[in-house]
Amino acid sequence: MKFFIRTLLLLLSLSVFSQEDIAQNFDKKEIYITMRDGVKLFTAIYTPKDISKVNKYPFLMQRTCYSIDPYGEDKFPKSLGPNTFLLKDKYIFIYQDVRGRYMSEGIFTNMTPQAEQKSKTSVDESTDTYDTIDWLIKNIKNNNGKIGQYGTSYPGFYTAVGTLANHPALVASSPQAPISDFFFDDFHHNGAFIMGYFRTFPVFGIQKDKATSEHWYMKDFIAPTSKDGSVFYNELGTVKEASDKYYKDNFFMQEIIEHPNYDSFWQKRNLLPHLKNINHAVMTVGGWYDAEDLAGPLNIYKTIEKTSPKAKNTIVMGPFSHGAWARETGKHYHNDIYFGDSIATFYQKNIEYKFFNHYLKGDSKNAVALPEAYMFDTGKKEWNDFSNWPPKKASKLSFYLSSNEKLDTNKSNKIAFSEYYSDPNNPVPSSVNYSDFNGFTPRNYMSEDQRFALSRPDVITFTTEYLTEDITLAGEIMAKLKIASSSTDADFVVKLIDIYPQDEPQNEDKPNVIYANYHQMVRSEVMPARFRNSFEKPEALTPNQTTEVNLKLQDVLHTFKKGHKIQIQIQSTWYPMIAVNPQKFLENNYLATKEDYTKAFIKIFNDSYIEVDILK
Repeated sequence: MKFFIRTLLLLLSLSVFSQEDIAQNFDKKEIYITMRDGVKLFTAIYTPKDISKVNKYPFLMQRTCYSIDPYGEDKFPKSLGPNTFLLKDKYIFIYQDVRGRYMSEGIFTNMTPQAEQKSKTSVDESTDTYDTIDWLIKNIKNNNGKIGQYGTSYPGFYTAVGTLANHPALVASSPQAPISDFFFDDFHHNGAFIMGYFRTFPVFGIQKDKATSEHWYMKDFIAPTSKDGSVFYNELGTVKEASDKYYKDNFFMQEIIEHPNYDSFWQKRNLLPHLKNINHAVMTVGGWYDAEDLAGPLNIYKTIEKTSPKAKNTIVMGPFSHGAWARETGKHYHNDIYFGDSIATFYQKNIEYKFFNHYLKGDSKNAVALPEAYMFDTGKKEWNDFSNWPPKKASKLSFYLSSNEKLDTNKSNKIAFSEYYSDPNNPVPSSVNYSDFNGFTPRNYMSEDQRFALSRPDVITFTTEYLTEDITLAGEIMAKLKIASSSTDADFVVKLIDIYPQDEPQNEDKPNVIYANYHQMVRSEVMPARFRNSFEKPEALTPNQTTEVNLKLQDVLHTFKKGHKIQIQIQSTWYPMIAVNPQKFLENNYLATKEDYTKAFIKIFNDSYIEVDILK
């Protein structure tokens, strides 16, 4: 412990760069940059004081909808750039309020659709990126002609869409926890509404009426009513009742209710089909325990890999929650699970710094000396590097959901089933960390102990024997279910769980956590049965008729160690993480009333299986 504290203090002493240091080393200028349609975007420029004709600097830019505070040319932030190592190395740091946000002009649109046919005045986020870069290169003296961009979460989307700017000065982009498609990221998972995001809607669904440095939406935030956040959600009622009470004038909530299926409204906001012909360096970053944007980083990397052979394409996935790679915590935990020391610092110094320094200050024509895929094994708790992702050397393995609650690699010759009774009025909780429900979004459930669900009659489990050797899952996971329900609709939640041995030692930092037999969630996802054949055209289930529901869980790199068990849990409610499915087919589930809530018997047949990629 003393060694750890000394090491942490040393790291902090090396990395601290105070607000006063920033003011002493940088000049700040605030300007409006005019876009091709005449809209002006508010931009803050931080220029190193020692810049000169013989000491030129590149740009490092973030475009955001979350404010570029502090405002005022005499006001300086506590940090600049994505990490302290890059700050100390010095760049011309650029921050910009995107259209319709804070001090910028224009109208804000969630996940701004790409202009289908760009004319001289048609605009989208990629043209705004281009116009900003072009102005900076031409008007900021003594720049070296190179620009990089980065951003996390929504700014990660602006970075990802900014890769399409195709400006010759843009040589490096790092979308971090980027959104790719709101029907599958953040506010929905496979079209299922994420009720746990309910408190976030003021940020995204209220337009400002003037240029402002203030958070104009704060008055519409819902204050916690109890330390136990589940009280609020248990009293919230249906989605319709909740939206009528709190968000009747919130344009984003109303857009969600008006578009329950994957129609043209959502399809236009899908970034992935537009990610083509990218020709510069892209490093996409994500966290294996990112409850907000896990799908985005994986899908953006894979799409660029397929469509843009000239891109120097890299992916990094660490043991992080949403954006946690940007802040050092010393001992790195997600919820109860310890992953190692100073992991964020390792990423910042050895990966992120190396990426931007190489392309912006070195040889941008040749690839940086980083692996294509820098991935953290969340079971072995160590970094691994791969030449591609998913690894080509991985092989497929199927685990069958046997009717005797066994998870077996052998398929039974006899058809049988497991059955549970699902009641929308009594949903399975998504977590027992009740204070987490008071937050902006739930986060800790991603690795939470799932023993609380074992006693529920509406949760069925399938478990291996104790493993006699390590098994590493490295890549994609598909749940291929054969189901039957006594009603006309249902959600299917699949959870992949690592069961620890009964003699697992305690952790001195977590004296109240029993690690013996800990059921750590490794991956989870939901699939509404109504979307089993099409996200555009939902279909009812035929009561008691066997049908297939296929569900893609997000990728994983996790070693289930010898002496552990692998478990699959399946259920049809997961509240308040996802809104309750009424289990009665409706054209629009958001308009369901309590009278629509239908109890159902649900069968999972034993020829259902989980297909995984195994690394040997």
